[in-house]
Amino acid sequence: MVSLRFPTATFAHLPPPPPPHRTAIAAAIAAAAAAAAAAASFSLTAKSAGRPLPHPAHSAPLWASLSLADGATPGNVEPRTGAAFPAEAAGGRRLLGVGLRKTTILGLKSIDVYAFGVYADDSDLKQLRDKYQKLPVSELKESAELISDALERDIRMTVRLQIVYGRLSIGSVRSAFEKSVGSRLLKFGGPDTKELLQSFVSLFKDEYKLSKGSVIELSRESNHVLKISIGGEEVGSIQNKLLCQSILDLYIGDDPFDRSAKDNIQGSLASIIKA
Repeated sequence: MVSLRFPTATFAHLPPPPPPHRTAIAAAIAAAAAAAAAAASFSLTAKSAGRPLPHPAHSAPLWASLSLADGATPGNVEPRTGAAFPAEAAGGRRLLGVGLRKTTILGLKSIDVYAFGVYADDSDLKQLRDKYQKLPVSELKESAELISDALERDIRMTVRLQIVYGRLSIGSVRSAFEKSVGSRLLKFGGPDTKELLQSFVSLFKDEYKLSKGSVIELSRESNHVLKISIGGEEVGSIQNKLLCQSILDLYIGDDPFDRSAKDNIQGSLASIIKA
């Protein structure tokens, strides 16, 4: 409230100002709250856009500290879990998209198991550019043949899994891969793939402990070598084209774990090819 002062010589006996009306007080409080909310919204928007936030001379109020995780941008974060992924994986592979693996317990309760990011080597993607560069992006985004080539060709790719379910055991991961990868091996290679499947799942030994935030990487290296690492430690590798194809099919194939993620990844592939 603004205070008015006048010379006492002219107005010697001014009456005290009337108390503020309740409606005016409520309006002032509402305006202050709205200003705080708007400032908080600006803090979030500026940070996510990569612009530096202003630094006031005085210490900032609590709401001014709200922001996305350091170094994270919207395209690097799985939005349902908040799991953040680096823009590049080992070897400079570029992040194509992120997604979420969900499952249900007894067909009733749905749980988030892990977030995932799919990466690819830019130089290897030239194999696809030579074939598809003349096609429009809109057509590439819908092309089943593009995904088929990405699955089959000798293109270095990595799927990075980040555990979001804190009670997940390595045994559960082993069992889940036995079922999902097994179905893909059957799809691409027929029934004579049980020994190959066991050689893969046996790498997920009970000695490896998982917790929320643990990272598992499945990488297709040159000459169709599948390399598996848990918590940054390489646990084994298998050279087999069929196995590499079957694992990648879980994430970018025609029946993926996360349909919207697969569409985003294919869109990234299309944009890279046309660049």
